[in-house]
Amino acid sequence: MTQDDINAIAARVISIEADALYKMAGDLPTDFAGAVDTILQTKGRVIVSGVGKSGHIGNKIAATLASTGTPA
Repeated sequence: MTQDDINAIAARVISIEADALYKMAGDLPTDFAGAVDTILQTKGRVIVSGVGKSGHIGNKIAATLASTGTPA
């Protein structure tokens, strides 16, 4: 596989992911703002849990929250 092939595949993947994010932005659940507000108003730690893949996602969310100053 050439560098051009790899770059073309990467560009296609990024384009597909960007399209999915664009579609998701127009279809946020009605309670999304409430969930964000609840997290912002939390005085203590935000507890995130999961098992398997959802556990990995939970770890990522906790790390992101911690990096923005919200203990998780």
